[in-house]
Amino acid sequence: MKKLITTLLALTLLFAAASCGKSSDSGAPKKGGELNVFVWTEYMPQSVFDAFTKETGIKVNVSTYSSNEDMLSKVKGGNEGIYDIVVPSDYMVKMMTAEGLLAPLDLAAIPNLTNIDAAYLNQSFDPGNKYSVPYMGGLAGLVVNGAKADEVITGYEQIFSPKYANSIVALDDFRAVIGMTAKSLGYSLNTVDDAELAAVDAKLDSLKANIKLLDSDSPKSAMLSGETSIGFMWNAEIAICLQESGDFYAVFPDEGCYLFLDNLSILKGAKNPDAATQFLNFVLRPDVSKLVSDEFPYLNPNAAAVEMLPDSYKSNLASNIDPAVIANGEYVQDIGSDVEKYDTLWTKFVK
Repeated sequence: MKKLITTLLALTLLFAAASCGKSSDSGAPKKGGELNVFVWTEYMPQSVFDAFTKETGIKVNVSTYSSNEDMLSKVKGGNEGIYDIVVPSDYMVKMMTAEGLLAPLDLAAIPNLTNIDAAYLNQSFDPGNKYSVPYMGGLAGLVVNGAKADEVITGYEQIFSPKYANSIVALDDFRAVIGMTAKSLGYSLNTVDDAELAAVDAKLDSLKANIKLLDSDSPKSAMLSGETSIGFMWNAEIAICLQESGDFYAVFPDEGCYLFLDNLSILKGAKNPDAATQFLNFVLRPDVSKLVSDEFPYLNPNAAAVEMLPDSYKSNLASNIDPAVIANGEYVQDIGSDVEKYDTLWTKFVK
């Protein structure tokens, strides 16, 4: 009898262990932990991080940057695993993938990707969205304070006039500013032709005296304070200016605008890959994506979220951008070692 009892007890413990094992593999997300997010300045609301932490128990640590190149430099210069998530633009996704810096995504664990408008999926910089999912997009355009500018601005050419000396705030972004200058001459913003870049260099000289400050973090501040009368900035910053005052108007020149599509990616060697995947799926939820656009009104590729946004967003032409403006624009490309030519122009420009 004692032997029988011992055997039954052993079987009971065995089944209990098996049952516990089955429960732990149920696929339910683990609660708690940490996540390290490296994102553009003024681009993801604290409310999103707070909601994610409340829902999952995962603490989110946030660091920020002001340009793709700044982000890339810090990722490559830091220890592997210091960041879990980054938010690279289109061309930067391609560059980072080529350098082996991004981890393949588990798309089966990101079902909310179906909320993204198909027009923004399967892009040339990441076929099949193996390494990135769309976050926000838009362009770099002009915003003008009509109460301060001497004329109605309609294109890039006018902002190079000496009448606008010390009155422009522009992005502290060499691909954007050099690209805009190239566009003003009728060139591609990705030109690597030496003769064309020489012309761009000469024209940048005439723009330099007009720049009061370079600011990629919050260029709208200089416009809203009246410090500057013309801004070359990201579309959400333009949208906020339009919301704040009827004196402002947006200009998307016929020469074409710098376009971008920013994406969420997980870094190779991330210390918290499961939490990172959870976060990507969380941000692609319509209600969460709406929180982003409520505070930072960029072009939102999340079709389900756009349906939830108010008319004030949908009617703002700097947020809900005319498809014709997008069709006339141009995305930045990875130009390889020729980027050194741009570095040389920029170094001279900012001296």
